[in-house]
Amino acid sequence: MMDSPEELAAALDVTGYLADDGLATAGFLALRMGRPLFCEGEPGTGKTSLALALATALGWPLIRLQCHEGIDAAQALYEWDFPRQLLHLRALEAAGDGHVDVETAERSLYTERFLLARPLLQALITAPCVLLVDEIDRADDEFEAFLLQLLDEHAVTIPEYGEVRAEHPPLVVLTSNRTREVHDALKRRCLYHWLEHPDLVREITILRRRIPQIGEVLARQIAEAVHRLREMDLLKPPGVAESLDWARALLTLRRDELDAATAARTLGAVLKYSEDLDRVRAKLDALFA
Repeated sequence: MMDSPEELAAALDVTGYLADDGLATAGFLALRMGRPLFCEGEPGTGKTSLALALATALGWPLIRLQCHEGIDAAQALYEWDFPRQLLHLRALEAAGDGHVDVETAERSLYTERFLLARPLLQALITAPCVLLVDEIDRADDEFEAFLLQLLDEHAVTIPEYGEVRAEHPPLVVLTSNRTREVHDALKRRCLYHWLEHPDLVREITILRRRIPQIGEVLARQIAEAVHRLREMDLLKPPGVAESLDWARALLTLRRDELDAATAARTLGAVLKYSEDLDRVRAKLDALFA
C-alpha cells in the first residue's frame, strides 16, 4: 500500500504514466479512503490510462466496464447461463428417469456454476482490484442510479442466489468526456479530478518515456505541433494518444524531424475528422514556419 502521494506518483512513473501533484494526490486519497475517483476531461488526457497504470503500479487486476448508450444491469453485473441450465435440467430428467424434484432442481440451477459474472460482479468477487467504469457519461440515468448502490455498499443482491459482498472493496475509477453532465448524486460519492492536456515539457517527457527510441528534436517538434493544433478551432483536438500515434508513424517512416511536407502526409495519425484535416492543411506552412 502506498504511504504518500509522492510514492504513488513514483510507482505510476515506473509504469510510464506521469502524474502531476494534483492527480497523484487524488489517486492516493481514493486508495486510502476507499472512495471512487471520478475523472473528467477532454478525450485523450489520460483518464483511462490512469486506471491501467494504477492497476499495474499496485499489482492488482484491472476490470473494465465500457459504458454505452442503453447499457443495463444485466450487461454490467451478471447473467444466468440459460443454455447450460437447460442442459442440466435434461441431465436431471435423464438421471431420474423423467421424474425431477422441482425444489431440488431449482436450487441446483441457481448456483455459481451457472452464474456469468460481468465486470461489476467480477470486481466484487476479485479482491483487491481496480474497477474502471469508462465513459459513464455515455450511460443513461437509470444505469447511474443502479451504480450508486453498488458504490455505496460494495455489494449486490442476486434474487436467486443471495448477496455478493466485496471482501476488499475495489479501487473504482470512473471517467467522463463530459458529453453530458453526470448527476450530483454520483459525484458526491466520489473524489473528483479534472484532467488537462499536459504542458509542453510534460508532453515531451511522455513521448520520450513511452517511445524510448524517439529523439529529443522529433519529440519536441511533435509536442509543439500538437499544442498548436489544440489551439485551433478543431472538432476533435488531439490528445496524448494521438501524439504517441504520430510519433510512432513518423518513426515507422524513418523520419527524425517533422516538417510541413511530412506533417501533410501523416496528419491522419493525429486528426480524425475530414473537416479538421482540411482546416489544418490550409495552414500547415504557418504552423511549421
